[in-house]
Amino acid sequence: MHGQASPETPSVGLFVTCLVDLFRPSVGFAAVKLLEDAGCRVEVPRAQTCCGQPAYNSGDRADTKDIARQAIEAFAPYDYVVAPSGSCAGTLRKHYPELFAEDAEMAPRAQAFADKVHELISFLVDVRGVTSVGASFPGTVTYHDSCSGLRELGVKAQPRQLLASVDGLELTEMEDAEVCCGFGGTFSVKYPEVSNAIVGKKAESIGATEAACLLAGDLGCLMNMAGKLAREGKAVEARHVAEVLAGLTDAPAIGAAK
Repeated sequence: MHGQASPETPSVGLFVTCLVDLFRPSVGFAAVKLLEDAGCRVEVPRAQTCCGQPAYNSGDRADTKDIARQAIEAFAPYDYVVAPSGSCAGTLRKHYPELFAEDAEMAPRAQAFADKVHELISFLVDVRGVTSVGASFPGTVTYHDSCSGLRELGVKAQPRQLLASVDGLELTEMEDAEVCCGFGGTFSVKYPEVSNAIVGKKAESIGATEAACLLAGDLGCLMNMAGKLAREGKAVEARHVAEVLAGLTDAPAIGAAK
């Protein structure tokens, strides 16, 4: 890993995310490797739970505040909080301060916490100054820009910059890469017909690239798109971008039969 911004060794608390913990631990291991290669000391606080986004999106502010307080406390000792998910990082960084805006005691703590939260790939490029990785991944890939990472955190160029340094990888951009995949967390449960129509269009765009592998920075989006591709019989692998950048691609593709 090259191009680190500074010689100090910052402490990073890895916010693993529920989906990574329960469905794709290899993404967590990839995140740790990338962060350590970038000169960070990484720990995974055992007290962490969900970021609270499902409750928040469902209008349950009371439970979201309880979850937020626990997260703020669990990650207090670290210089940075990094998540391999724009969706979770967006909740931590953008919505925690809103939750406590009228709470004189918690507002400054929530803001201080939010200020040190970053999405994984953005952190590597924008904070640690990483410009390339020593990974290889032969074949063609296409990249989906997940909504929260793109619109809340400005994650767009960073993954493409690092993917350009992966030996053997050829990136083929899909049409409407920035358009939603239809997952949206609880949205896909509340409005399944609309969600299915959206991911159907996304699957068409992915298939049109003829890329062998689909990459993204959010596991929820990847699981949604991988499921649709599989149901339509499209032979496209789906992987979290961190797995490719870390060179940890031994795990079966997302949605693949074990």
